[in-house]
Amino acid sequence: MFESLSSRLSSTIQRLRGRARLTEENIREATREVRIALLEADVALPVVQALIERIKVRAIGQDVLKSLAPGQALVKVVQQELTSVMGTANAELNLNCPAPAVILLAGLQGAGKTTSVAKLAKHLQERRKKKVMVVSTDVYRPAAIEQLRTLAGQVGALFHPSEQGEAPVSIAERALKAARLAYADVLIVDTAGRLAVDAAMMEEIVSLHQVLAPIETLFVVDAMTGQDAANTAKAFSTALPLTGVILTKTDGDARGGAALSVRYLTGRPIKFVGSGEKPDALDLFHPDRAAARILDMGDVLSLVEAVEQKVDQEKAAKLAEKMIKGKRFDLADMREQLQQMQNMGGLSGLMDKLPGMAQVPAQMKDKVNNRDVDRMIAIINSMTKKERRFPDLLKGSRKLRIAKGSGTEPADINRLLKQYQQMEKMMAKLAGGGIKGLMRQMKGLMGPGGIGPGGMMPR
Repeated sequence: MFESLSSRLSSTIQRLRGRARLTEENIREATREVRIALLEADVALPVVQALIERIKVRAIGQDVLKSLAPGQALVKVVQQELTSVMGTANAELNLNCPAPAVILLAGLQGAGKTTSVAKLAKHLQERRKKKVMVVSTDVYRPAAIEQLRTLAGQVGALFHPSEQGEAPVSIAERALKAARLAYADVLIVDTAGRLAVDAAMMEEIVSLHQVLAPIETLFVVDAMTGQDAANTAKAFSTALPLTGVILTKTDGDARGGAALSVRYLTGRPIKFVGSGEKPDALDLFHPDRAAARILDMGDVLSLVEAVEQKVDQEKAAKLAEKMIKGKRFDLADMREQLQQMQNMGGLSGLMDKLPGMAQVPAQMKDKVNNRDVDRMIAIINSMTKKERRFPDLLKGSRKLRIAKGSGTEPADINRLLKQYQQMEKMMAKLAGGGIKGLMRQMKGLMGPGGIGPGGMMPR
C-alpha cells in the first residue's frame, strides 16, 4: 500500500527537505504536486481539498516560513496533516463490557469479511488472550458457513454452527446464548454481503445490530476499490453506528486512496489492515506510521514489532548460541532464517518498511519477490540432511539431483550456494563481535550476486 503515492511524493519532499529558504511560490508549487499525487492515488476529492488547504495555511504561516529550517518544517507539516486525516493514533478495540463482548462485521460481498473474522479471532486470542467464539449469519452465499468453520479450526476459535435455512436473527440470538454458556470473552459475528448496498441488506444488518447490541461494529472494505471504498463506508455509517473499519487486500493496493479517505468521510477510525490470506495477515493500523511510509521515511517501529511477534525467539537464541560456540552456520540454518523472513512478509514486506525505498528503481524492486525465497527453500528441502550440514559435498551429480527435485536449474543451486557463503561469513562476523566486518558483509549482500535487489534468482 502507498507505493505509487510514496514514489510520487518522495521526489517533491526530497527537493523541499534541504531548502534553507522557502517562498509562497515554492510552497504553492509543492502543494500542487502533492494534490496531483493524492488525486492519482484515488483519494476522494473532498479529502484532497481539505488536506491541501490545511497544509497551505500552516505552510505559509509561522510554522514554516519563519522556521530556522523551512524545508524540514514543511515536510513535518505534510506528515502531521496526513496523520491527522487518517486518525492521529491507532484506535484499539473496545472490549470493556460484560462477557461476551460482541463484535459485528459488516460489508459488501467479496470484501473479505469471513477471512477477517478468523484473523480477528487469532489476533484477540494471541495478543489479548481472549477466548473467542465465531458464528456466521450468512445464509445466502453457498459454503459461507463451512468456510468459517474451516477457518475457525485453523485459528483455534470456538465455532457456533448455523444452517442455511435459518433466519439470521435467530442464529445471532442462539450464538449469543452459546457464547455465554461457553464462557467466551468475545463473540465475532459474520454477516451476509451483497454486490451493492441495498435496502434488504441494510434492514437485515440493522436487525442483527438491535438483537446483539455489539460493543464494536466494524465495516470491512476492500482497499482496492479506492474512492468507492470510502463512499460505501459512508453509506454504511449512516445506517449503522460503526465503531471502526477493517481495510482488506492492502497488499494488492499500491495507491492507498481508501486509507486516506475512509476516516475523513466516515468519521470512524481504521482499526486494522489486512494484507494477505494467511490468518496472521492482520495488522493494527497506525496513522502516524502510515504517514511516514507515504513520505518515504519508513516504518521501523512496525518492523521491530514484526520481529518480536513473528520470529521464533527460541530458535533465534539456539542459532546465536551455536554461532557463539564456533559451530558452522549450515544450509539448514539458512533455511530457518529464510522461513522466518517469510513469516514477516518476505523480503518485499521487509523492504516496504525501510526508509528511502521509494528512491529504489522499480526494476530493482521487481527482482525482490517472495517467490525467489520460496525457490531457495525448495532447493534446500531437496537436499539430504547430510548435504545441508556439509554444503561442501554439493558437486555436479548432487546438484543435478537437487535441481531436478526442486524444479530448478544447476545455475540456481550455484547462486544459492554463493548466497549461503555470504551469509555464513556474515554470521561468523556477528559471532566474533566484528560489527564493522558484519556491516561490510551486509553491504555486499545487497549488491550484485547477493540476496538484495541485484542478486535474487530471476526467472
